[in-house]
Amino acid sequence: ITKRTARLVAEWQCVGFCHGVLNTDNMSIVGLTIDYGPFGFMDRYDPEHICNGSDNTGRYAYNKQPEICKWNLGKLAEALVPELPLEISELILEEEYDAEFEKHYLQKMRKKLGLIHLELEEDSKLVSELLETMHLTGGDFTNIFSLLSSFSVDTDPSKLEAFLEELTSQCASVEELKVAFKPQMDPRQLSMMLMLAQSNPQLFALIGTKANINKELERIEQFSKLQQLTAADLLSRNKRHWKEWLEKYRVRLQKEIESVSDADAWNTDHVKVMNSNNPKYILRNYIAQNAIEAAENGDFSEVRNVLKLLENPFQEAEGLGEVTEDAEEEGATATAAACAQETRSRLPYCSKPPLWASELCVT
Repeated sequence: ITKRTARLVAEWQCVGFCHGVLNTDNMSIVGLTIDYGPFGFMDRYDPEHICNGSDNTGRYAYNKQPEICKWNLGKLAEALVPELPLEISELILEEEYDAEFEKHYLQKMRKKLGLIHLELEEDSKLVSELLETMHLTGGDFTNIFSLLSSFSVDTDPSKLEAFLEELTSQCASVEELKVAFKPQMDPRQLSMMLMLAQSNPQLFALIGTKANINKELERIEQFSKLQQLTAADLLSRNKRHWKEWLEKYRVRLQKEIESVSDADAWNTDHVKVMNSNNPKYILRNYIAQNAIEAAENGDFSEVRNVLKLLENPFQEAEGLGEVTEDAEEEGATATAAACAQETRSRLPYCSKPPLWASELCVT
């Protein structure tokens, strides 16, 4: 059970899946994802991403999932005490969980990066630095990984510049960052909380948390900096960050190539493995919202489109137009169908979210 759970949450982390309500009764001893209501896939990479709007403390945030699942296993161990002594189950948990999670996570990340022949100690650092670069640039978690399969170890500057343009197009714009870091507390409330923290720490501990206040102060600082940031400055900064990481990635890929006798065959396998481990499509909130709105207008073709898309999330979508042709069978009016088609045509299904999607809240 411990190993199954560790592998499950490692898979979640590798595709940016957030469960949302990881209570003990929402977990399965057979290692399945169950009872996910306010779940979501992370768009812009943020290790503290919270998909559930009612999770005010971030207990089930993206980066907390591995530890929460381990905690839940501890509760299962307590429930099994009549049959299994706690000292034995706790020992199993401590010895098995973290090691299994780290092993499976790194194996999966190697596949996502196309590192298919060598397993080097430096790989863990390469992954960490990739995620840090995503965080610094507001990179779209799914699309960045998907794009990396087209990265070439060729040192041609023009090819690198073209790839950087494509990569940075999947990073957050100034406007998107302003929305993400917009202060959430009323200034007067924040001021009162800060005064209370100084004058009556005991009372403050009952009604607020230091972590939340610190996060709000960080948000205010970031938001202030963004007021002075231009799109050109942001693009330049993002390109610099990505260029630094891509050089490390290129060196690592070169080691792969040097370890094989047929570089062309390696490249074919490398791309194939990456494309089968990096989904092109995920159920983004804006995609779900478009489908919901169309269905509420009597047009269920978009629901069928999304279902078909997610049945094969690693493959380029083909023939989705065929799904929409029988919209009238569901009783959709011509107007509703036209509205749904207009909604769908605004963005490709693999696009990072539009700005309006930041207002969506799942709870």
